[in-house]
Amino acid sequence: KLLVLLRDGRKLMGTLCSFDQFANAVLEGACERVIVGDLYCDIPLGLYVIRGENVVLIGELDLERDELPPHLTHVSVAEIKRVSALFFSLLFLSLHKRCCLLTMRYEIMGRSITIQFFLLHIINIF
Repeated sequence: KLLVLLRDGRKLMGTLCSFDQFANAVLEGACERVIVGDLYCDIPLGLYVIRGENVVLIGELDLERDELPPHLTHVSVAEIKRVSALFFSLLFLSLHKRCCLLTMRYEIMGRSITIQFFLLHIINIF
């Protein structure tokens, strides 16, 4: 089982079927792992072809070890998309500030979860 980190920040996992000298790869049983704060979800993709120029890192996963830290909570695909959209909309609204603290509170599976993000925007002045 491999972990593939792409240029756009996506993390894909799956079983390597084939690759070539340009790092083009085919993953079987692929899924995209999305992590937002303390929440995560594996979105199934099936058979997936990856163009080599988008690959930043390829690494083998150790099946003997736990893949995730214990503080992460697994949620559904719909829930991770909702939380991700909420986070990026808050991020967009905060772009006019140099830094801000975003706090998101919501209830999942009867548990109240609070996620805080500290965002620091660096403005280049030429």
